[in-house]
Amino acid sequence: MAELKVYGAPWCPDCRRSKAFLSEHRIDYDWIDIDQDADALAYVEELQNGGRSIPTIILPAGGMLIEPSDEALAQALGIQVRPRREFYDLAIIGGGPAGLAASIYAAREGIDTVVIERSALGGQAGLTNRIDNYPGFPDGVEGDELMNRFVAQARRFGVELLSAVGAIELAAPSDVEVTLSSGDRVAAHAAILTPGSTYRRLDVPGEQELIGSSVHFCSTCDGPFYAGARQLAVIGGGNSALEEGLYLTQFADEVRIIHRGDQLSGSSVLQDKVRSHPRIQVSLNTSVQSMEGETKLSSLVLQSNGDTVRTSPDGVFVFIGLQPNTDFLQGVVDLDERGFIRTDERFQTSIPAIYAAGDARAGSTKQLGAAVGEGITALMMAREYLRAHQHVRTPSVETA
Repeated sequence: MAELKVYGAPWCPDCRRSKAFLSEHRIDYDWIDIDQDADALAYVEELQNGGRSIPTIILPAGGMLIEPSDEALAQALGIQVRPRREFYDLAIIGGGPAGLAASIYAAREGIDTVVIERSALGGQAGLTNRIDNYPGFPDGVEGDELMNRFVAQARRFGVELLSAVGAIELAAPSDVEVTLSSGDRVAAHAAILTPGSTYRRLDVPGEQELIGSSVHFCSTCDGPFYAGARQLAVIGGGNSALEEGLYLTQFADEVRIIHRGDQLSGSSVLQDKVRSHPRIQVSLNTSVQSMEGETKLSSLVLQSNGDTVRTSPDGVFVFIGLQPNTDFLQGVVDLDERGFIRTDERFQTSIPAIYAAGDARAGSTKQLGAAVGEGITALMMAREYLRAHQHVRTPSVETA
């Protein structure tokens, strides 16, 4: 059993938010549903002198939080959310593979660097069940293990890492200035934007209300809650959907992959694995119309080859692509029509002091290895900018 315990209910949006925060930060916890456990409800009332506010979170050290914000939860768990200083040579906005790789190389160059991440260090890669195509790991590696290594290496080189900082505002007068939701301000001579991307939603009726209780975007985070399930539905036909569908077979008797196209778009290797797996069923030319249910999913309404079909999986996992986390960059740097960051061949944005790399950059391949390479390349370009403006010393340590 985990040391951290979350008392809540499926209908509670703050409970879903806290669960998502803990999952993103790869923190183990036990979920206790007070609607299903009378003793748990009585315990919450005892802690609150008759109150029933949720989530009620019991910390490993024995403290208690009631309806905490993400920042309050981060502080209670020892996650650094406030900068130590106000000025740095370089600010990296985004703590995924691209940002962490850039920070490691920056630190080795003697560039004073801070990494600012709105959510959890490691990004989407840290939530991936298994990564089989990253060089150096012939047997594959779990996403959280790989990203924990990135984080540990950055810390070893003295990079300051901030996560769970909430909203970020970016301005770029003579220097780059970042305002955090805490009110703290961080300025730097240059910045690298690596905000990454998030999972796209279906945007069908009922989806928003069921997120966290029956609708999920991370199988490693929420798949274990469905141990012994009759059926799980996976929406999508690309690599992520197929990989996560295979992973979910260890929890459910059947996994149904639902794809609106007439053929799957994942790699041929994954398609072969999926089609030969005895617990996976594939439904093509099928799209989700709506989701029904109040606190939990009762029916998934599908359009399949012109017919309306209802099915009742225990849970739904959505993997239909990514959208860039660039809302905070509107009006700051040039974005393309889909919100991705425009750069030149030197990874420089429309503002000379700001560079970009990784999944949020227009034209990127959305691959882990490529994101790491882009982050390092963007750092090299930012280094030249800093040198040209005499913001860092000219000599550099070996970077190979």
